[in-house]
Amino acid sequence: MFIARSVWILDDSRVTPAHRKYDGANYYPTSRWVLFGSHFAAIAGSGPLIGPVLAAQFGYAPGLIWLVAGVCLAGAVQDSFWLWASTRRSGRSLADIARTDVSPVAGITAAIAILFITVIAMAGLGLAVVNALAESAWGTFTIAVTIPVAVFMGYYMFQWRKGRVTEATVIGVVITILAVVFGKNIAESAFGHWFLLSRHQLTVVMAIYTVAASILPVWMLLTPRAYLSTFMKIGTIVLLVFGVIIINPTLEAPAFSSYVSGGGPIIPGPLFPFLFITIACGAISGFHAVIASSTTSKMVNKETDIRPIGYGAMLVEGLVGIVAIITAASLHPNDYFAINTSADVFQKLGLATVNLPDLQSQVGEIVQARPGGAVSLAVGMAHIFARLPGMRGLMAYWYHFAIMFEAIFILTTIDSGTRIGRFLVQEFGGRLWTPLGRTDWMPGTFFSTLLVVFGWSYFLWTGNISTIWPMFGVANQLLAVVALAVATTLVINSGKLKYAWVTGLPLCFVATTTLSAGVMNVTDNFWPMAVSPDPSLHVQGYVNSICTSIMLVCAVIILISTAARCLGVVRGRVPRLTMETADA
Repeated sequence: MFIARSVWILDDSRVTPAHRKYDGANYYPTSRWVLFGSHFAAIAGSGPLIGPVLAAQFGYAPGLIWLVAGVCLAGAVQDSFWLWASTRRSGRSLADIARTDVSPVAGITAAIAILFITVIAMAGLGLAVVNALAESAWGTFTIAVTIPVAVFMGYYMFQWRKGRVTEATVIGVVITILAVVFGKNIAESAFGHWFLLSRHQLTVVMAIYTVAASILPVWMLLTPRAYLSTFMKIGTIVLLVFGVIIINPTLEAPAFSSYVSGGGPIIPGPLFPFLFITIACGAISGFHAVIASSTTSKMVNKETDIRPIGYGAMLVEGLVGIVAIITAASLHPNDYFAINTSADVFQKLGLATVNLPDLQSQVGEIVQARPGGAVSLAVGMAHIFARLPGMRGLMAYWYHFAIMFEAIFILTTIDSGTRIGRFLVQEFGGRLWTPLGRTDWMPGTFFSTLLVVFGWSYFLWTGNISTIWPMFGVANQLLAVVALAVATTLVINSGKLKYAWVTGLPLCFVATTTLSAGVMNVTDNFWPMAVSPDPSLHVQGYVNSICTSIMLVCAVIILISTAARCLGVVRGRVPRLTMETADA
């Protein structure tokens, strides 16, 4: 309330870009709760689910503390700021605003950083999906059903029966739940092998789907699928919170584990700074600023909707992260490591499984050695749900429901992220060749989408949890550094120096932890791969080292550029740039 009243100063008398630039495809006025669902689904990818689960390696206390503090003081502030700033600036992107409000160099650097970071983020998000759905016909079928259901909902809500959101919601939710229930029958039928896909096959299928989702109008697939998934997400989280309260599971994990100083089998670095890049989106995410300024701002119906959508959605995401870490901590530590490490790594730990054989029997799938966090979270969720009154014997259904819940969570973010990457490629390409910059020119749209999808598919095809997730975490948090740096500049530009601490303090903390983690990632993890005696690691080591270094350099350039701009404004050497002059 304080920020919205004193800094943003929301005003419903202003016409938002959704109305002023309406085109029926990207600029589309959307009701508050539908857009909340779309925005929440887009920002709440694997970060709040997988990050806290992986961070449980350090114990439950560090992650819990950072989730609460980071969400309230940094993440929600950043998200609502960028939704407001972009809405005031005709729905323009973070990079474009950096160009006009900071400097052309900052704009170009921000665009390069966002493109690199978005591609790597998509790989990090997709990793959890392919690891969870690999060789699982039941899970893959359930996810496949949500695609035609979303298309049906899009036509129902926006074409056939405009405004009948409740009707479309009921139909979509019922069909999705039935897909989970009857997924077992499909998996065991003669058609089951169609949905039994390997990790690489899932990567290809996901790439093809994402190309379509990025190109089609937002109302046809992206928005209704995000809206549908939000009901599933929030409904599941509410049920899980209820289950945690009723069951009151014992936290088997210690508050602080023996790996706080480093050397862990999942995340190799020490608690500081690796906890913060591991939790990633659960507390603060630069990717959220990109979503807010690239897609959501183009659909805001009125300015007062920004507070529940921008700030509120991040609070709900923080709740997701808290529940996820409680769920992971409820597993016995031996079983937790058995699921989240490879068979060879687990054997070297010298541990023995405790409850895992029985859990595997109940869920009907082999869950040991399925790293990535998604499977251990699904097992933990299913274990809690199955202990609720009247739910005994249904753990297999709850497990596959949890897998569906996680995959929907993540795929919606990949949809939005790929669309944003396409916008960036077209924005860059349009300066070299004008037709490529036109979002209504299908060949340019298709080419730009393919380029982005190929980028994240490469990392997903070649990487694993130990290489992709640390790089994803650094990429995501570096983007938060960029977003907070430009945000602080905008606050000072607008003559509100006394409120610069609102974004300036989170910037200082996130910049310190992320730059440290990025350097350590290169020196301790990626470069040793590049010079390893094993030739098969060389290419991946070089690519990861170069990409991370480029992102670090871009972030430093942005920090220097924004600091120079802020000093210039404060000392009166550079004129202030208000909302009106910025778009003039």
